[in-house]
Amino acid sequence: MQYIPNILFSIALAVGIGYFTINIRKIIRNIKLGHEIDASDNTAQRWSNVFRIALGQSKMVVRPIPGLLHIFVYVGFVIINIEVLEIIIDGIFGTHRVLFSILPTGLYNFLIASFEILAFLVLIGVILFWTRRNIQKLKRFWANEMKGWPKNDGNIILYFEMVLMVLFLTMNAADQSLQSLGASHYVEAGSFPISQFIAPLFNGLSEGTLIAIERGAWWLHILGILVFLNYLYFSKHLHIILAFPNVYFGKVVPKGKFKNLDSVTNEVKMMMDPNVDPFAAPAEGVAEAPAKFGASDVMDLNRIQLLNAYTCTECGRCTSECPANITGKKLSPRKIMMDTRDRLEEIGENINKNGEFKPDGKQLLDDYISREELWACTTCNACVEACPVSIDPLSIIMDMRQYLVMEQSAAPTELNVSMTNIENNGAPWPYNQMDRLNWKDEN
Repeated sequence: MQYIPNILFSIALAVGIGYFTINIRKIIRNIKLGHEIDASDNTAQRWSNVFRIALGQSKMVVRPIPGLLHIFVYVGFVIINIEVLEIIIDGIFGTHRVLFSILPTGLYNFLIASFEILAFLVLIGVILFWTRRNIQKLKRFWANEMKGWPKNDGNIILYFEMVLMVLFLTMNAADQSLQSLGASHYVEAGSFPISQFIAPLFNGLSEGTLIAIERGAWWLHILGILVFLNYLYFSKHLHIILAFPNVYFGKVVPKGKFKNLDSVTNEVKMMMDPNVDPFAAPAEGVAEAPAKFGASDVMDLNRIQLLNAYTCTECGRCTSECPANITGKKLSPRKIMMDTRDRLEEIGENINKNGEFKPDGKQLLDDYISREELWACTTCNACVEACPVSIDPLSIIMDMRQYLVMEQSAAPTELNVSMTNIENNGAPWPYNQMDRLNWKDEN
């Protein structure tokens, strides 16, 4: 009977990690639906970005108050979960504060004290984030695309973090009370600078009641962490895991530099090669499909762009910096990323159901992202600069624009006129080249 809790814990741990692994594999599969892209260049710069942006939170602190609060939550949540290692060992083997018997007493006490202080800072940070979102009602959290699930998701994760921190401090407070009573199995271990203020609430309770509180908080804390881990798959907070690879694979060339389409480059090379017969039929047995210019659906995008979609934090910094959005245009870079992820998830569910993708008569263009949104973009890169985890909404917008122009000849009238003038006059203005210098004779 004494081993039943250990068996139950091991089963819960295996189920939680197993389900998480299954979902992560789905994400990897979905990302691999995109075109492979070579990101082996600028390795030193990429690692520098990881340490500076992902670990150092350099882009978060551009806005000092939310940046500092995010650092509290980020650092606290990561470091506190070091204690999860001890909880896992205790849960499997039935020990209690097993690391106390391994680490020097002073170091162990320092670690527990640090965990408590960080837990308190996380709790304060989360409460302030909830206040900013629900009482102060910052505009970027209440945009059109943030209704329904996206809005609720932001609050759910904050409630999760509040409860986990309270359970952690409650567990330690009850543990401290049991230590002071000399309860068996509760060795004097740890330093409790925060929970010592909670412990007096338990004065007068019996040892059995304290054990029930401590064990209850312990079980709810670890089960809550496993639920939280698996909730990430359904939440925007997947960026907790994906921010690091996303920053590594982020753009390292100047932001104003646009890529050349390989399909266009290959076409031009073929046209300029005197040895190539453009009218030659494909080799026998080969039915080579013509290259597609740009993107109309997520499978036309590359893997880094799809990773971007899954990494989006929905913080809205990109949209709040977008000049098109600020001036009332329909474009929201955040919505571009959310729509891309939603369409990718829809295709993933299609594959789960059918074993392979079965055409569903839908695509990212028009069914999710409108043409009005795409052409509202000024290509200023403000969204790319603002993103705290190196997401590039502009690259998706440009790929979809290229599809409209090169596959459907569906550019706006103004753009068609400009391109026609460039073709005929060598400039976007409707003046013959011979007349360009006439202005100097007007005076």
